[in-house]
Amino acid sequence: MSAARPTPTPFALDITIDRSSSTPLHMQISEPLAALILDGTLAPGTRLEDELSMAKRLRVSRPTARQALQALVDRGLLTRRRGAGTSVAPPHVHRPMELTSLLADLAAAGHTTSTTLLDYDEHAASAEEAELLETEEDTPVVTFTRIRMADDEPIAVLHNLMPAAIAPSAEELGASGLYDLMRESGAIPSSAKQIIGARNATTREAELLHERRRAALLTARRTTYDQSGRVIEVGKHIYRASRYSFETALFTA
Repeated sequence: MSAARPTPTPFALDITIDRSSSTPLHMQISEPLAALILDGTLAPGTRLEDELSMAKRLRVSRPTARQALQALVDRGLLTRRRGAGTSVAPPHVHRPMELTSLLADLAAAGHTTSTTLLDYDEHAASAEEAELLETEEDTPVVTFTRIRMADDEPIAVLHNLMPAAIAPSAEELGASGLYDLMRESGAIPSSAKQIIGARNATTREAELLHERRRAALLTARRTTYDQSGRVIEVGKHIYRASRYSFETALFTA
């Protein structure tokens, strides 16, 4: 039987606290840690010592150590999971605002991706759904919700509404991006209207995205049209603000 692989020793920040400085104690801890993360000295996934050990070693209060670590979590530089401790976060995901699927954008940026399908339901359109799709009430439609992962970290929860006639199967959604599947079926995305917003996470959303309750989320509501102007998809998506941002290019008239 092979020996168990030893667990790496958690990283412990080697600094001297200056109690005469006007810089708050928690910032004397968080800023050097942030510098090590941003310059690549501490690689993604590096585990840090827990706040109790940090507090004892640096001779600060536990709330001070907790505040220092939480500040870096809020900046998206650290992740904290119950039972797994605190570790350096994966790189931030920057996404161009183009008519492409999140899966394709993540793969093109070099991220390892995966998808978890939370639900998939075919049913007769309600009055609200029919209005969103600009179709008749009781028309067959499909709704589905997915969690998109990047480098083993949840990035977004994607909820979509589509006409059943052009909707991918549940199996297809687990393997490919939605827009690629739509093009394969002949429903070519041609234009879209999109609204970007922000709000706090619900308890359920925070759980799905591995965030704390009321963490900041980016929201996107997109209505996609084919070349004939028919609505082929309505998406209501939420993204982790600590891991995700949109990029857009602006031009003068």
